[in-house]
Amino acid sequence: MMAPLNSPEETFDPATPEEWAVFRTLAHRMVDDMLTHLATLREQPAWQEMPKQVRTTLANEPIPRSGMGAAAAYQDFVQNVLPYPDGNLHPRFFGWVKGNGTPLGMMADMLAAGLNPHLAGFNQAPALVEQQLINWMGDLLGMPGASGVLVTGGTMASTLAIGVARFATARNLGIDVRENGVQSWSGHKPQNPFVFYGSSETHGWARKAAEFMGLGNRAFRRVPVLSDYTMNMDALAAMVAADRAAGLTPFCVVGTAGTVNTGASDDLNAIADFCRAEKLWFHVDGAFGALAYLSEQLRPQVAGLERADSLGFDLHKWGCLPFECACVLVRDPEVHKATFAAPASYLAPATRGVIAGGLPFADRGIDLTRGFKALKAWISLKADGVDKLVRLVEQNVAQTQYLAERVQAHSDLELLAPAPLNILCLRYAPAGASESLLNAVNDEVLLRVQESGIAVPSSTVLEGRFAIRVANVNHRTRREDIDIMLDAILRFGKQVFDEMS
Repeated sequence: MMAPLNSPEETFDPATPEEWAVFRTLAHRMVDDMLTHLATLREQPAWQEMPKQVRTTLANEPIPRSGMGAAAAYQDFVQNVLPYPDGNLHPRFFGWVKGNGTPLGMMADMLAAGLNPHLAGFNQAPALVEQQLINWMGDLLGMPGASGVLVTGGTMASTLAIGVARFATARNLGIDVRENGVQSWSGHKPQNPFVFYGSSETHGWARKAAEFMGLGNRAFRRVPVLSDYTMNMDALAAMVAADRAAGLTPFCVVGTAGTVNTGASDDLNAIADFCRAEKLWFHVDGAFGALAYLSEQLRPQVAGLERADSLGFDLHKWGCLPFECACVLVRDPEVHKATFAAPASYLAPATRGVIAGGLPFADRGIDLTRGFKALKAWISLKADGVDKLVRLVEQNVAQTQYLAERVQAHSDLELLAPAPLNILCLRYAPAGASESLLNAVNDEVLLRVQESGIAVPSSTVLEGRFAIRVANVNHRTRREDIDIMLDAILRFGKQVFDEMS
């Protein structure tokens, strides 16, 4: 039953000065607790399993019809949530490619939430901050003047780019892909299937994008790789020619700057040349590897990135920021807007007032409602400077090379792939052991390292060989952390090998 009209009106804000004072004290405690958490990460386990009681509490708590109050709810967080994350803040977290966040980034997210602006656009300072950040990143990554938008992650960034590529190709062919899609409608000329290409090492976003856009998984053509896990250009050329001969419509080639498995980067200049000759869109998935371009020392490894028609990358990976802060850049602003803009009377721009200037970010992607993701990047770059970020990127690569040297120097360890950037795949491999035994041993070693709380590497499989995978985008890592992790792998390796042999 609705409350009577003469009932006291409520709000989620504290209702009195006294209540504001109580909440202020709690808020200060929250900030202090989180700063203590960050300041003592090295004293904490890299990861720890949730006790059964905690898991049961979180999974089975009834709907809270009547609130318990902010202080009690926060205490539940401190007891049942704070101690049990996946560990990605820790100095010895090397699993997958996850950023580690920063204290300033955390506070920037608080500021963004406190301001709580709607970032479709609008006539407001936060929109100018996001556009300035996009301008900076375009300039830094060799795409000055590019259109861009911040999104949740690399999957969405690259998916949006593939959408732009499809639109641009279809428009050049006289196909209204926004009205008719890529389907064949009654009374219309049947459409040839659209297909795009990437190496077999391309991240799983490409399959999701193909399926999401209605092209189907078969529309993503996996190109074989060379022994260094980079795209085989001869195979690409043969596949495009064969698909055209079969009546298909190639529209895009995806080059990867830093593959997720090994950190390899495709020959982006060669792909750019091929795309220009074949009139194909060139997209670069630079989820983490694009930021190597900022370093003069590392830039040759991702050379050609600056020739892309579109680029996706994450600032919450090698940019070290808290989630979520990814970006897609599109070289041609007009085609970017033409792909997504959807005018509506209730969103009509004006020359004055709050909506003056329109909703440019809503016109560059799927989202209308968007949070202020740009603030943490903008404030961090202003506070620390791009040069410090470059030094940290180079530091991670140097640490990874140090790890590679240690692996190659030890008779019981094997390097399973080149480590050109910041990802290294290794295994515990005493001489004479069978492949099946080594796979089982290393699988168990990985789990014991994680469960010990010493470090968190992850895994992959390369040519049938189970690999312990170390992905280092960690600004908190020191060389001693590399040593601690590797010593644990060796210790558990011997232990497990003796048990299984």
